[in-house]
Amino acid sequence: MALFSSLTPVFIAIICVLIGVILKKTNGEKEKRETKSKPLSRPWVDEDLKDGTDHHLEEEEVDEEWQGLDENVSHVPFFAERYSEAEMIKRSQMFYELLNKRRSVRFLSDEPVPREVINNVIRTAGTSPSGAHTEPWTFVVVQDPYLKHKIREIVEEEEEINYKKRMGDRWVNDLKRLRTNWIKEYLDTAPYLILIFKQVYGRLPNGKKKTHYYNEISVSIACGILLAALQNAGLYTVTSTPLNCGPQLRALLQRPANEKLLLLLPVGYPKKDATVPALTRKPLEDIMVVM
Repeated sequence: MALFSSLTPVFIAIICVLIGVILKKTNGEKEKRETKSKPLSRPWVDEDLKDGTDHHLEEEEVDEEWQGLDENVSHVPFFAERYSEAEMIKRSQMFYELLNKRRSVRFLSDEPVPREVINNVIRTAGTSPSGAHTEPWTFVVVQDPYLKHKIREIVEEEEEINYKKRMGDRWVNDLKRLRTNWIKEYLDTAPYLILIFKQVYGRLPNGKKKTHYYNEISVSIACGILLAALQNAGLYTVTSTPLNCGPQLRALLQRPANEKLLLLLPVGYPKKDATVPALTRKPLEDIMVVM
């Protein structure tokens, strides 16, 4: 009896240890299940403009330890050109006046445009900032007449369905005053079509997917810079977001699965008889709030 009494604390300690091990193992398995079932937190992923061509990063395919980025990027001195206040005001006013002349032009001439100009405006778009400097954009320049016409056929077929079935009466009525429809002659006549694809993800040398943070926002900024560069060069375009055309155009242009069409720009000079809607822009007080 005395021996049993002296061993009781030992038994209790062993039992407590066993219970602790069992609970730890149970909790560990529960956390593992919850982690596996919980969706990956990816706040940098854009949720708009989905058209079925998005390719989500799967947890097991992401290399969490290495993204292919150089960890030892050297930092160099930055020297910025500083203008006087008067010069700043003058330059900002001149740039506003230049961009204020930008219009969406649907009547484009087939007059040739120097290829070097196109190269330069796309270089300019490539200076855009991007999430973690992943530069998730591809600019596809189409000048071949056959390809341009195939693009027109795909776009017009889908756009007719959009106008008649998908867009709804309110959207179609809002477009009536702009006199737009599904006929896109400019896709044949413009000397260049620039199709801007966002790279939903990249590829690492080891074959795994490379995350492209905020890829849609990054490419959208690049598109804005491209529009400004075109205006600066004296070229015109109309921003086209071909609804439901992305997969077909991607296949036609033989683009990889990680690319999704974001914007289609016909680029050229306006026809001599080109017209645009007599629109006005909101005044500064309607678009700016100073706190």
